[in-house]
Amino acid sequence: MSQVVFGEKDGMPIYEVTLKSQAGAVARIMSWGATVRDLIVPSANGPQRVVLGFESFEPYLSHASHAGAIAGRVANRIHKGQFTLDGKDYVLPQNEGENSLHGGGHGFGKRNWQIAWHDETAVALTLFSPDGDAGFPGNMTVSCVYRLLEPATLRVELTAVSDAATLVNLVHHSYFNLDGSADILNHEVMIEADHYVPVDAHLIPHGEVLTVSGTRYDFRHLKRLCPAGEKPVSYDTTYLLRGEAGTLRHAARLRSPVNGLQMDTYTTEPALQLYDGAKLNAPVTGHAGKHHHAFAGICFEPEACPDAVHHPHFPSTRLDPDRIYRQITEYRFH
Repeated sequence: MSQVVFGEKDGMPIYEVTLKSQAGAVARIMSWGATVRDLIVPSANGPQRVVLGFESFEPYLSHASHAGAIAGRVANRIHKGQFTLDGKDYVLPQNEGENSLHGGGHGFGKRNWQIAWHDETAVALTLFSPDGDAGFPGNMTVSCVYRLLEPATLRVELTAVSDAATLVNLVHHSYFNLDGSADILNHEVMIEADHYVPVDAHLIPHGEVLTVSGTRYDFRHLKRLCPAGEKPVSYDTTYLLRGEAGTLRHAARLRSPVNGLQMDTYTTEPALQLYDGAKLNAPVTGHAGKHHHAFAGICFEPEACPDAVHHPHFPSTRLDPDRIYRQITEYRFH
């Protein structure tokens, strides 16, 4: 267990805590964005780094693409950066064309969280988001607890409370790469979902929920992300998971054919966003001098659906003052 100053922003220190499991897993958690900056797990071939990240703080200010961070207050997209709640209209920053993405450009993944406590295998971070923050109503307090469970599981526990009705959709946004290859196109993917949410050219849902059967979105059985010899296509797709939301259940599997390392994702969330990193293009190097080019890492983001506030039949992102938002996600490596 250790806590060090990793960087500085506006005169405030950015802290980092290192967690270790007895089996040899190591997680480095940064207060900026409640970010998993590094994650190394034991494998048959020795320690294996499994996430994208940077060796210094400065790239996280402009080139990280939310790598390892907690995105919010509402992750993913809200159409035209506006919504109506209880008869009142709210306007958010439009940071992706006319839409609002991951909290409007200065969301939770771009804030310095407070480290509440930590020990050898866990760290708790908190953030206060005042009423009107990025246009959202309600004073909100958020907590993120990372735990390293034996032998090599990263557990993410997210909670939030608000003193007024508001929206919340928190996402852990690590880019995974299980073997250190230049891209993850040969990684194998399985998702426990029979349906996906189609979107328009701006990645805003039409409101439909369609079967994956007979489409390229069908990952019900383990298969390569990009079939050998084919041109890669971009996935930034929401899947509605099987099972009961609120219960911790298997959501997805990622496997490297290079070293056999596998990651199983379990979550309490109703949906999972699969993002293959097609737009990654960091001009600076990351861990081990590697570049974050297109398809360098893949995201499995447990969440509610994008733009849910405009589609009442989607799982709701509403949080009332008498309720507690809770999410548990586990990334299990073996």
